[in-house]
Amino acid sequence: MKLFTKVALASVFTVMATGAIANTASSLKHAEKATELRQSIFSLLGSNMGPLGGMAKGKIELDAEKVAKHALRINQLSMMIADYTRTDTSTYKVKTEALNKIWQQPDAFSKRIKDLTQASASLQTAALSGDESLIKKAIGGVGKTCGGCHDDFKAE
Repeated sequence: MKLFTKVALASVFTVMATGAIANTASSLKHAEKATELRQSIFSLLGSNMGPLGGMAKGKIELDAEKVAKHALRINQLSMMIADYTRTDTSTYKVKTEALNKIWQQPDAFSKRIKDLTQASASLQTAALSGDESLIKKAIGGVGKTCGGCHDDFKAE
């Protein structure tokens, strides 16, 4: 467990160190590609969050091994968000639900990324425990971080 904690902390510091550096898209084509890549990360996050939500609600049988797999993926993807949101696409008309606040409030956005990294690390720990109650609570923690970021940085 100590190694896991060190890895999780290193992940958080990596996210914090890379989150505040942004550049502006240099062309519409650049903005469209950056948007496509950014949306890919969030699509993958959603594809891993969906089964967890189903397990937390009892619609899918809770499987600690699958929870651990999805939590690991979410954790890894969370560490990519800063990289794939680094290009400010707000000056171009691209099809996106991302609010310009991502680039206008980089510290707040970086905090949301850090929160997701921490919550998914906690979910990995809970999955290893095998305790269904603890796992469901940790899934809720990940869901809360996702929802909070959606509330602040995604048009819905």
